[in-house]
Amino acid sequence: MGYGVSLHVSGDYALFSRPEMKAERVSYDVITPSAARGVLEAILWRPAIRWVVDRITVLNRIEFESVRRNEVGSKIPPRNVSAAMAGSKVDLHQYINEDRQQRASLVLRNVAYIIDAHFVIIPEKAGESDTPEKFYNMFLRRARQGQCFHNPYLGCREFAAKFRFVEAQGERPISYYANDEDYDLSWMLWDIEYEQKEFKNKTLYSFNPRFFHARMVNGIINVPSEVSL
Repeated sequence: MGYGVSLHVSGDYALFSRPEMKAERVSYDVITPSAARGVLEAILWRPAIRWVVDRITVLNRIEFESVRRNEVGSKIPPRNVSAAMAGSKVDLHQYINEDRQQRASLVLRNVAYIIDAHFVIIPEKAGESDTPEKFYNMFLRRARQGQCFHNPYLGCREFAAKFRFVEAQGERPISYYANDEDYDLSWMLWDIEYEQKEFKNKTLYSFNPRFFHARMVNGIINVPSEVSL
């Protein structure tokens, strides 16, 4: 197990989309573990480490707001991309004015969380100089200085996240739900596992979403380290 870190994350809006909602986007009540991991990876990502989210503390009251956003209604087909890579002349453009769709979204507003996490070393990808102390100090330096590989976001790229490293226990704000003993958040996306397989000289990609039953006790969600299918 690697060194533990605590990160204060906040933003004006957030959208952690529920996969069961097809046409319109509806957010989970709180940040998902996979989205929390994405914030950590935006600050420090290395092939030799894997971030594991331990706890999520919900600091602000859960509030929703309905907004309408312009979205593109289609994607560029993968076969067109493959044909272009093979040298064929195909159109890879997306024409926004012709493919624009306006959709409603139920988003969170004024969110703030504390993410408690640790990282583990991946032996097959780690070099001789890749030690837990090395990556821990790298994260400390980058988080303290506000450095990141790309700006972290809260579910959608347009909802930017602000972050700061929590140095000591006394710097942790008190949760709005600190006196609520039990808050059932129902089933929530834990993470998505991607698999790569070779089949008949072709590379096939698949993904397996995993869910867990989230419960918030005194404002804290304990995230399981493993979730079975």
